[in-house]
Amino acid sequence: MDFKNIGKNLSDFGAQITPFASRTFQFTKEQLGQVDDKTQLPPDYIDLEKRVDALKQAHQKMVAVTSQYSNEAYDYPPNIRESFQDLGRTVSEKVTLLSSATTPAEAQAALVAPPSAKPQPKTFNHAIARASLASSQLLHQNHTGAGEDPLATALEKYALAMERVGEARLAQDAQIQSRFLAGWNTTLNTNLTFATRARKNVEKSRLSLDAVKARVKGTTFKLGGQAGQPQHDEQELNPEAQEEIEKAEDEFVTQTEEAVSVMKNVLDTPESLRNLSELIAAQMEYHKKTYEILAELAPVIEGLQTEQEASYRKTREEGA
Repeated sequence: MDFKNIGKNLSDFGAQITPFASRTFQFTKEQLGQVDDKTQLPPDYIDLEKRVDALKQAHQKMVAVTSQYSNEAYDYPPNIRESFQDLGRTVSEKVTLLSSATTPAEAQAALVAPPSAKPQPKTFNHAIARASLASSQLLHQNHTGAGEDPLATALEKYALAMERVGEARLAQDAQIQSRFLAGWNTTLNTNLTFATRARKNVEKSRLSLDAVKARVKGTTFKLGGQAGQPQHDEQELNPEAQEEIEKAEDEFVTQTEEAVSVMKNVLDTPESLRNLSELIAAQMEYHKKTYEILAELAPVIEGLQTEQEASYRKTREEGA
């Protein structure tokens, strides 16, 4: 078999096919190790690619975790079972209804009142609030002594506080979704996608350049251990071939410069850092509100505790 003629035929075929097929042809040769003269990308360009890849991975990791803020029930205990009636009204609404109840039956009716517009949030804090209010009512309904059961009173106040904490958490989540997740998803799905597209254009133009060089110089596949010998030296290239190479080189340079500009823009934009600052601000606001709510509640509970301890000591002393 005349491998030299086969190689020449393959080279001639490469000159006639479309740019896409020509790039594919060149890519295949590179994968098979049949290319000795591959156009190299500048070191600075390769460094930019690595930095962009790292930025993309960082965004993917953060979004994968923080996207949980879009799931209302991300901290809702999986082991509890709440009924439709449990989720029917807010704790505040139930407390208001309970305050006007004069009999155990009315109190029970208040707890199972028809639901409001939508089911109540399934967050950990809201679940604590509902459990605390239900526990408070159990103690109230079975209290037989004088006055109110101090633990029942404390649990009701705690329920109201936990509902406020839960609402603060939902407000935090909404802020994070709009001011952090939206921005990072835009960077990931738009800005970094543009960078990826620009890099692909660079690779396409490089393959096209090397395909042109290989064709005009007569470089072909190595078949059966034989190589198609170069048909031209650099000095022997005709003006048309030289012009074709220069045109491909210009396109490669243009695409490389464009990709460098796009990648630098993605890396230098302060948007991601601004979004992260918004995430931290939302978390700070939530924890600040939580602290304020609990700081307001703590002395009230401590007061009830002090009163109960005094009553307990008095009872013990009288019984001694």
